[in-house]
Amino acid sequence: MKVLSIFGTRPEAIKMAPLVRALAAEPGIDSRICITGQHQSMLQQVLDMFELKADYSLDVMRPDQTLNSLTAALYAAIDPILDEMKPDKVLVHGDTTSAMVAAMSAFHRRIPIGHVEAGLRTGDIRQPWPEEMNRRCIDLISDHLFAPTAESRRNVLGERLQGISFVTGNTVIDALHLTAQRIDSNRQLRHALDRQFSFLVPERKVLVVTGHRRENFGDGFLNICKALGELARRDDIQIVYPVHLNPNVLGPVTEHLGDLPNVHLIKPLDYLSFVRLMQRAHVILTDSGGVQEEAPSVAGQAGSGHARCHRASRGSRRGYRTLGGHRDRRDHSRRERPV
Repeated sequence: MKVLSIFGTRPEAIKMAPLVRALAAEPGIDSRICITGQHQSMLQQVLDMFELKADYSLDVMRPDQTLNSLTAALYAAIDPILDEMKPDKVLVHGDTTSAMVAAMSAFHRRIPIGHVEAGLRTGDIRQPWPEEMNRRCIDLISDHLFAPTAESRRNVLGERLQGISFVTGNTVIDALHLTAQRIDSNRQLRHALDRQFSFLVPERKVLVVTGHRRENFGDGFLNICKALGELARRDDIQIVYPVHLNPNVLGPVTEHLGDLPNVHLIKPLDYLSFVRLMQRAHVILTDSGGVQEEAPSVAGQAGSGHARCHRASRGSRRGYRTLGGHRDRRDHSRRERPV
């Protein structure tokens, strides 16, 4: 049996790594990887850490690329690979544009599709954008729907989709546990990772922030930065923000937070280093779907910067909070309470 796993972002690689490793260990399965390359350097770090190698690597990313131009490039690049390999099944993960195009490309060739992380819903087709539309499309055409929670499976059952659905748990937690165990069992590695964060003051609580989503570009990031600036006035808090290199993120974050003494803007971290930073955090504020799922397992509190949150069903019982904030700077008053 030939299985092709197609993914392109670092979060996808992290979540697919345990599954791809398991497939590779099966003697009757010819498992191959195609990476679409949205986060090329960060993605390669994950592949190296989990000892995975891409069989196909696409060159489709361009500066200032629109979603439509990316979609067209992905269709043109993926179809020849499907024609050459002729897989018996295509696996995609989540809700990225690359996942949607990969699934549609397989559907057009009548290749069965497996959707990992099926059934997530906000109920608003435009929130998050374009991910909500992407995952609904993928679920609609998938033959096997691997839902992370019972709630996610109820969503796909309620929509009467044709695919067979299963509750599988979330592979990101498998990847997180593998990585955390590696850190916890190796004192030398742990100390080496901690040296990256030597600027931290032990007496102050650590608030880790990540943000990169398209839906927050513009006023969204501006309002988030203003709220974080208000929080940074407190002398018992230190904010660590690994800033995404996208100019729509880097620009406003640097402008509004770069000169504040309690705010540490750092370069994006590899996965191993970021897991260690999460272990040291008291609070994590993020608009990343993957970090929302990881954070409650390692940090004291976790919060979402989404307008609508679709990943809080488990986290809300484990220190998770949905924190609006990209709409209005007054949100800082709500953020202060859990800290």
